[in-house]
Amino acid sequence: MKKLSTSQIATIDQQHIWHPYSSLTNPFPAYQVDSADGVRLKLADGRELIDGMASWWCVIHGYNHPTLNAALQAQAEQMAHVMFGGIVHEPAARLAQTLVEITPDGLEKVFFSDSGSVSVEVAMKMAIQYWQSLGVQGKTRLLSLRNGYHGDTFGAMSVCDPVTGMHHLFSNILMPQIFSDSPQCTFNTEWDESFISDFEEKIATHSHELAAVILEPVVQGAGGMRFYSPHFLKRVRELCDDHNVLLIADEIATGFGRTGKLFACEWAGISPDILCLGKALTGGYMTLAATLCTQQVSDGICQGEAGVFMHGPTFMGNPLACAVASASIELLLASDWRARIATIQQQLESGLAPARELPNVADVRVLGAIGVIEMKEPIELARIQKEFVDQGVWIRPFGKLVYVMPPYIMGQHDLATLCDVMVSVVKNYR
Repeated sequence: MKKLSTSQIATIDQQHIWHPYSSLTNPFPAYQVDSADGVRLKLADGRELIDGMASWWCVIHGYNHPTLNAALQAQAEQMAHVMFGGIVHEPAARLAQTLVEITPDGLEKVFFSDSGSVSVEVAMKMAIQYWQSLGVQGKTRLLSLRNGYHGDTFGAMSVCDPVTGMHHLFSNILMPQIFSDSPQCTFNTEWDESFISDFEEKIATHSHELAAVILEPVVQGAGGMRFYSPHFLKRVRELCDDHNVLLIADEIATGFGRTGKLFACEWAGISPDILCLGKALTGGYMTLAATLCTQQVSDGICQGEAGVFMHGPTFMGNPLACAVASASIELLLASDWRARIATIQQQLESGLAPARELPNVADVRVLGAIGVIEMKEPIELARIQKEFVDQGVWIRPFGKLVYVMPPYIMGQHDLATLCDVMVSVVKNYR
């Protein structure tokens, strides 16, 4: 197949391609990437960028990793895909067993899908079908946290913050859910029961109609990059038990070490009834997600009227994706990832600290391999991103937030460059 020229790609992009969260009449610039290796993106014009985003948080081992390349190639020689209805294969079995072993206690059943948003849809359906199967009427709504974000499909949109969740345009047609205040405590705040009072009131008032609570443990991602106290999460687990409501933990962004624990639920020492995984699951190589649940949930669903769970994606359990996911998890667990994340956290804390003194900065916060500079006013994406690219880094801000979630393999020199450029660009941004 003849290779397209740079100008041909640009023309096709301008005329036909719709990028995420973008306009076709007033599009953001799209930078052509020719290749990627380690922590660097190589642009078509020859420039190289240090990638501070890990391609929306999933490329934890960096690009073009030989171990993941080999896993993908070996599996492709056996079979790239086969339907999952009535069929099982080693890659899916191996990955399911691994996920059961490494996730919080009690999560024993694994349902594969092909994206994080779909894993949330699956979790919501599990919760609702569970109560229907038990013959409990009316438990069809979910309680979510403001500033939360859970994806772009319709069910997922309904549990995102109605304002910061980017989906207010659809509010009139989404299933109405219940929202409590976002946690008013930072990660290290000394605990006060007042922090949980609004949530406690909401779950007590609406427990008769709630199938589940859904939240992002400890880190609220695209809804604001907010870090909150693990004790809040612990109290949520207790209140769900008290009021007979299931707990769904959305660890799509936080899973596989990003916060300094393998899963963010571990900060609070809790296990959810249903767990959503995605993003870093395959190390950024393939699109794959998983929804895990307890045997209590699966038994409740399967003993009900339908006798089966009513969901089945075409690419469920894709062998290529499962094989590379297992290789990615094995690669992570075989490394000293905890020490690496701790080092990244320390360097982000010191490297971003100067931004705290800037008059246009509202806050600087770091947790694990997540570093955030929150501005006082929204930034102009196209302009600030060009400044980052011109200085050799790839950072994709949104709203008031300039943040990084680098690959875990990033070295000290590259991470220092990333921090220096972030602070410099923010300092000079007017």
